[in-house]
Amino acid sequence: MIELDLEAEKKAIAREYKELLRISYQTLTDSDKKLIRKAFDVAVEAHKDQRRKSGEAYIFHPIGVAKIVASEIGLGPTSIAASLMHDVVEDTDVTIEDIEKMFNPKIAQLVEGLTKISQVKKDMNISMQAENFRKMLLTLNDDVRVILIKIADRLHNMQTMDSMADDKQIKIASETLYIYAPLAHRLGLYNIKTKLEDLGLKYTEPEVYKDIVSKIKETKEEQDEYIKTISDVLKKSMDEEDIEYSIKGRPKSIYSIRRKMAAQNVSFDEVYDKFALRIIYKSNLHEEKFLAWKIYSIVTDHYRPSPSRLRDWISSPKSSGYEALHITVMGPKGRWVEIQVRSERMDEIAEKGYAAHYKYKQGATEESGLDVWLNLLKEALESSETNAVDFVEDFKMNLYAKEIFVFTPKGEIKSLPKGATSLDFAFSIHSEIGVKTRGTRVNGKLVQLNHELKSGDQIEIITSPHQKPSINWLDYVTTSRAKNKIKNVLNEDSKKIAEEGRELLTRKMKHLKITLSESIINDLVNYFKLRTSLDLFYRVGIGAIENQQLKDFAAQKSNTFINFFKNKIKRSPTVIQEDINKQELTKNLDLLVFGKENDKLDYKLSSCCNPIPGDIVFGFITINEGIKVHKKDCPNAISLQSNYAYRIMSAKWINSTQQEFKATLKITGMDSLGLTNELTKVISNNMHVNIQSISLSGEAGIFNGQVAVIVQNNAILKKLIDNIKKIDGVDKVTRVYTN
Repeated sequence: MIELDLEAEKKAIAREYKELLRISYQTLTDSDKKLIRKAFDVAVEAHKDQRRKSGEAYIFHPIGVAKIVASEIGLGPTSIAASLMHDVVEDTDVTIEDIEKMFNPKIAQLVEGLTKISQVKKDMNISMQAENFRKMLLTLNDDVRVILIKIADRLHNMQTMDSMADDKQIKIASETLYIYAPLAHRLGLYNIKTKLEDLGLKYTEPEVYKDIVSKIKETKEEQDEYIKTISDVLKKSMDEEDIEYSIKGRPKSIYSIRRKMAAQNVSFDEVYDKFALRIIYKSNLHEEKFLAWKIYSIVTDHYRPSPSRLRDWISSPKSSGYEALHITVMGPKGRWVEIQVRSERMDEIAEKGYAAHYKYKQGATEESGLDVWLNLLKEALESSETNAVDFVEDFKMNLYAKEIFVFTPKGEIKSLPKGATSLDFAFSIHSEIGVKTRGTRVNGKLVQLNHELKSGDQIEIITSPHQKPSINWLDYVTTSRAKNKIKNVLNEDSKKIAEEGRELLTRKMKHLKITLSESIINDLVNYFKLRTSLDLFYRVGIGAIENQQLKDFAAQKSNTFINFFKNKIKRSPTVIQEDINKQELTKNLDLLVFGKENDKLDYKLSSCCNPIPGDIVFGFITINEGIKVHKKDCPNAISLQSNYAYRIMSAKWINSTQQEFKATLKITGMDSLGLTNELTKVISNNMHVNIQSISLSGEAGIFNGQVAVIVQNNAILKKLIDNIKKIDGVDKVTRVYTN
């Protein structure tokens, strides 16, 4: 009996292999087939003693992955061979060196990239998941095929997950919805993205999934009849115009129906656009656009279009390369219907994404939107400063964002996510231009840095070599590229200030007859209730810790009697750290603020993740308990952020030293040549002061000036006033308080 089973299994494996060659999207030569056969033989031999959870031979999994890579993603023989061997190094004695000897360095490199990804531990909390996601993308290694094969691997695992334990199914399905579906979407693999989302829903919300599937089956006959009615009308007109085409009805994915039901709080029957009609026409490149609009004209002759829902991705393709015309029309029985118009070439790019780009590229020099995106992705990945969860959230936000198209002063077109600002545009041109941005003009008019751009805007960036980003810039931008660069520059500045602060502290402590050693630094950190020595040096550098406070510390230090008892009661500094009252820390040091305006609101810290000052957090508006604050990597974060996005508030702990205040100074003196120049030089030379407005006038030898500056604290303001007083000719500097 077992013999017969094994015989049947061998035949099934051979059938699968032949099917793999038959369905390949690319034409395979004899040498290609030999390469694939060799990889297949290596995989069969390596996995011969392994079985999957379902009991079937393990080799069915690599073949399944290779079939997805060959037909649905459309990659060539190198990728098919790497897919067949993607688990060989991880699970068997075969090494990367063996594969390089048997095949070639390219295949070995792909298998190595896939092995690195698989070696990531499976049971991880969300922030580790995010970190692994970043590591996975780093294996792009100039070859996106590693990620494409990994997506195929994930799809096959999702398709064959029935025999797994429930908790494993939910874990893998959540990760798929969190990471892999957005990634497939961004790489233009819409078919695979839809399958991943539907399978993700099947395991995370099985009851909802089953309910929608059964309702789709119930209404299928009625839907088919409806599609036929519209198709028959359009076919007649298109045949008269001699257009070669095919029309097919495409049901909306189960996941997108579910999302619409949740977002609009409606039942299945109330979701109107549960399907779309797709018209795919034959055309050469020269006539593609003309024919698309001709079909548009035929469709709108019969059915009234909704002008606000016309999407023209033929004139301006999406950055993933997607091209199509989407028309929403009022069909029979008063129902809105989406009709998608695309050529065979556009259809192939939409189905196969990345791989079809190569087939249709007009020359090696042409850089597709995807290549540009991959370069930006690599740049973002290399910014190791970013918190991993933030990275994934930013990545996904920029993935799903609708796009706008704007112009440079020379008329070049740029695509940005909807909601991007003029400062985002500066960073999209080059991060060094972004950092030096002093002002922006949109359509010839000077606008604020946080001005939201609209499609069709033309933007000019004004730069200055002396310009530096401020902490407020993080609120002016929406793209992860801009945020990462601003954070990096601010961190560098903080480190410089901290270095100066350390030197200053050494001198001040020496003056108080204390040598700055490691233990003294630890004592100071504890005394000022800070978290790190960097915090301490930074505060000294910007003048937030004053001389009197250091004198108080020195006085306490010199009282050996108190010191003796302190050591008796609190033996180690770690205990002191832990004993700091959280509320006191929040009140004295860190402040939690909400929204773009940094509002101070009442809140409660959630017990599921216990955030502490300094954690990356968000606010969630509950029904009965006001605002609850959760950590960004809280176990409940994904479900809260995906299911109740409208109740999420941005929140952050702000360092008291990072708050900025406006102060207005009135300056009087004797008008003399060069006084204005000297005054602006003194203010702008001060590292921590920004001029917000300045008005100066001179009359009959008397100079009057009013300057509004932004400073971080009073110590900096005092220092600035002292420096202005030293200018030759200045008589009086007073601070003006406005009601």
